[in-house]
Parts: sequence; C-alpha cells; structure tokens
Amino acid sequence: MATLVVIGYETETQAEETKLKLGQLQKEYLIELEDAVIAIKKPNGKVKLIQPINLTAAGAASGSFWGLLIGMIFMMPIVGVAIGAATGAIGGALSDLGINDDFMKNIAANLKPGGSQLFILFKSWTEDKTLQELQGMGGTIIQTSLSHEDTEKLQAALDAAKAAGVGPTQTPPDVAS
Repeated sequence: MATLVVIGYETETQAEETKLKLGQLQKEYLIELEDAVIAIKKPNGKVKLIQPINLTAAGAASGSFWGLLIGMIFMMPIVGVAIGAATGAIGGALSDLGINDDFMKNIAANLKPGGSQLFILFKSWTEDKTLQELQGMGGTIIQTSLSHEDTEKLQAALDAAKAAGVGPTQTPPDVAS
C-alpha cells in the first residue's frame, strides 16, 4: 500500500531539509520512496514544482503525474467545471482513492506565498518512526493511504486527463494558482 504524505512549511528551505532527511531515512530502511516533489508558492501566486529526487529509473511516478495531481489541487477552485468532463473524472477518481475535496482544500489552504510543501509518495514505510522523524522537522503533515490498485487507478485517471488535453504534458515550471 502506498501512502501520500504532504508536509507544509513556511519556507522553501524547510522542505529541502526534509528532503535530505528522507534520504537518511531510506538509508536506514525506515522508508522506501516511490517519488517526491516540492511545491513552492511564489509571491505572485504561482506554484513552482521541483522534483528533488530522481527515481524514474526505479519506476517512480512521472513528472506529469505530479504536475497533473498538484495542478488539480491548486487549480481546482479556479477552473472548476470549466475544463470539462476529464476534470470531473479525475476529481471522482481522486475522491474514490481517499484524495477528497477536503484533503485537496487542506493542502491548498496550507500553502502560503513564500511557503513550500513536500509531496511524498511512500512505497512502504515504518509509519510511527517515520512520522516521529518528520514531525521533528516541523511543518504540517497531511496523509492518505493508497493501495497498489488505487495508485494505478489514479495514474490511469491522470493519464486519461493528459490524453484529453487537461493539464500539462510534462511537469510545468510554474502552475498558476
């Protein structure tokens, strides 16, 4: 079962420090990372994505996965129904997987200008020890669990949206919010 954890910070530096901590936790075999990305909210309101860990050789989630997922989280209130059925399909798929409106709104509300969020997709983890280590880094932790099947369904929904022309074809340098 995969777990999606989002940690919100007041600064970009804090997310970078936690990224380094993830490397240490992986070396200690407390976690097995699927993928991770940092979202930074610029003073102009745009969200910039930084893929800090290159795990694509290990079958990690692609940049387009993060671009579409994070784009949905931060653009959903703005574009809403305007982008059509594909958005509804993704929203429904996210909700079916435990990534509901409240989860997405909580994530979006916690990213302030100048702040950052570290999105982590754990393949496996020792939850209690890892949470203790992550809580020691500060920030606000939000999490949801995804079965292997749910992770595949989410990727399929995001791929369908990409094919329908909703969202970027690759990770954008900036996502308007």
